[in-house]
Amino acid sequence: MSSPQAAEFRYLVRLKGKDLDGRKKAVAALSDLKGVGYNLAQALVAGVGIDPKLRFGQLTDAQVKDIERALTDTSSLNVPEWAYNRKRDPETGETRQLIGSDLDLAMKADIDRERNIQSWRGVRHGLGLKVRGQRTRTTGRKGSTVGVRKATLQAAAAAAKPAEEKK
Repeated sequence: MSSPQAAEFRYLVRLKGKDLDGRKKAVAALSDLKGVGYNLAQALVAGVGIDPKLRFGQLTDAQVKDIERALTDTSSLNVPEWAYNRKRDPETGETRQLIGSDLDLAMKADIDRERNIQSWRGVRHGLGLKVRGQRTRTTGRKGSTVGVRKATLQAAAAAAKPAEEKK
């Protein structure tokens, strides 16, 4: 891109290691990032000073870099604390926003910590069962089918009939 005024349209924009759809509006495209919801995306776009009606592919390289800088340091945007996805981190105690693989690694570390202390949640995670109090009597079954298939019953009944008639 030579000048910010005559910027060509990009169908894919690379941001934080992910290709975002340039045809979407800025807020919707940002919310495609793992760890960025619609509300945080709105706050990012407003904090950087970008028109939310613009398509993401119309943004200049400088604007994309501003968004990336704001994503790494969300505290500079005056976003309320409830909007962050990592409140009172158990290791550091601070509230921050995690994005992408950082969020995945933090969730895995949380589950491993629960398993190590053998809390109820950790045991449920270890057994592969539902963790948050959902019912398990009829749902959450994995593996082979639990019920009986009608076709196998009919085939077994048909095979048993000729055997009974011979007697």
